[in-house]
Amino acid sequence: MNPPKTDARRHHDPDVRGFASDNYAGVHPEVLAALALANGGHQTAYGEDAYTENLQRVVRGHFGPTAEAFPVFNGTGANVVALQAVTDRWGAVICAESAHINVDECGAPERVGGLKLLTVPTPDGKLTPELIDRQAYGWEDEHRAMPQVVSLTQSTELGTLYTPAEIRAICDHAHERGMKVHLDGSRIANAAASLDVPMRTFTNAAGVDILSLGGTKNGAMFGEAVVVINQGAVRRMRHLRKLSMQLASKMRFVSVQLEALLAKDLWLRNARHANEMARRLAEGVRAVHGVEILHPVQANAVFARLPHEVGERLQKRFRFYFWDEAAGDVRWMCAYDTTEEDVDAFVAALKEEMAR
Repeated sequence: MNPPKTDARRHHDPDVRGFASDNYAGVHPEVLAALALANGGHQTAYGEDAYTENLQRVVRGHFGPTAEAFPVFNGTGANVVALQAVTDRWGAVICAESAHINVDECGAPERVGGLKLLTVPTPDGKLTPELIDRQAYGWEDEHRAMPQVVSLTQSTELGTLYTPAEIRAICDHAHERGMKVHLDGSRIANAAASLDVPMRTFTNAAGVDILSLGGTKNGAMFGEAVVVINQGAVRRMRHLRKLSMQLASKMRFVSVQLEALLAKDLWLRNARHANEMARRLAEGVRAVHGVEILHPVQANAVFARLPHEVGERLQKRFRFYFWDEAAGDVRWMCAYDTTEEDVDAFVAALKEEMAR
């Protein structure tokens, strides 16, 4: 059968690249091919399809035999539903002050999830047992939201990484105090690639109870998943996902993307490449006098400080975001499709603007 004709037109220049976000990248061709494969015929809606069923097998291969995946539309939805699944109505979540759930989700955990976030300032985006204890108290105080969950981000919002031992220490510490551990893994693939370990090493094997599994930032069109490791949350997840408007009717098209990434090594290939490009970018930036790299480059993010006016001029040539505009701090992200030529052109432009 001939493909249907379409009146669609391309409205962008596919050769234009930026360093604002790995969300800016398109869909990986292997994921697009998987979507086409899943299209056609009828499959049962709301997750009772063959692709979602097979995704469970794939996810258990990464996160252990008790893992159950609940595909959702996006990362904020994954975080909100996951946190609701392991808290009571009076529960609170301890997180880093810089955490995505605190800074970049428009209050969704609090307004939609009904959760209290108990934040802790951190120098590098990472929690420690000692930092957690600044908020881990008052369980019997009826006037205070009860700390029930510790939420980590891997890799963190500052591009840093927890080692498996650090996550194990946090999980042990939290569990001793009756709290669960959630891991925001929107860039979990980048973390595993950088640490050169399987994802299970710092999730189920380290004691994590529930996690948000990222897909969009690593080559998917859309879609993430909540992966429940602690089976006590499974029943709650089934209802909360629908209640929170995260239950896809045509779920096969979310599941097949995650299957395409995870069934073999596409997730790892994509993440390794993005990380390599970030390292190349950091090496180039270090050679530019007057530009300071702020945090260790451990995944696919580079944080730097440069004169504000230089940042504004550079933004007209390449898209990126200021992280702290007053200080001149910027964030540059690399994606699975960032090329060496992209990086080298950006570094050359940075040198030119710094020299003006």
